[in-house]
Amino acid sequence: MSKPINNSIFYVEFPATDLAATKQFYAQVFGWTFEDYGPDYVAFEDGQLAGGFYRADSVPPSSPLVVLWGDTLEESQAAVEAAGGTISKPIFAYPGGRRFHFTDPNGNELSVCGEA
Repeated sequence: MSKPINNSIFYVEFPATDLAATKQFYAQVFGWTFEDYGPDYVAFEDGQLAGGFYRADSVPPSSPLVVLWGDTLEESQAAVEAAGGTISKPIFAYPGGRRFHFTDPNGNELSVCGEA
């Protein structure tokens, strides 16, 4: 990982009830890579941002919404569904683009955004 830019988000952590399923889901859908740090934590890199998943007994509803970029939203949405994710808001337009929301196998809600 390169040196973070001052005053920018450089790492994100999510709770996960099943780390193996989490790694499989994000690798299959988005091509993320992982490094295990013991049985209760796995770090990921997506090419721009790094983060991790920590083992949790349950996943509370998400507050901040992490938004990923997708060049082709229809392909991203299909990949999420094929990997076992749940679409919580199908593709919709908003000023400046389009996006959809999904939940991962742990119940974390994220979004994928693309051009209009």
